[in-house]
Amino acid sequence: MNKSELIEAIAASADIPKAAASRALDAMVDTVTDSLKKGETVALVGFGTFIVKERAARTGRNPQTGAPIEISAAKVPSFKAGKALKDAVN
Repeated sequence: MNKSELIEAIAASADIPKAAASRALDAMVDTVTDSLKKGETVALVGFGTFIVKERAARTGRNPQTGAPIEISAAKVPSFKAGKALKDAVN
């Protein structure tokens, strides 16, 4: 499912216009993104939790030459599915 299909599904489920569903989805994504930028956790009970994880610096290899390269530390977004979502999928 892509973004436009998700917007259509939200609009149909909530019985609202597609434009309103699009704004609501964009607002949700922006809010989650802003919270993660601040280092906050976003927990949606029954659905899951969005968190920021720290990835340590490490040494990798250039696949073409085999030369070692340094990969810097980074913060990466992560999602952990909640129990209700796991149960719904299984």
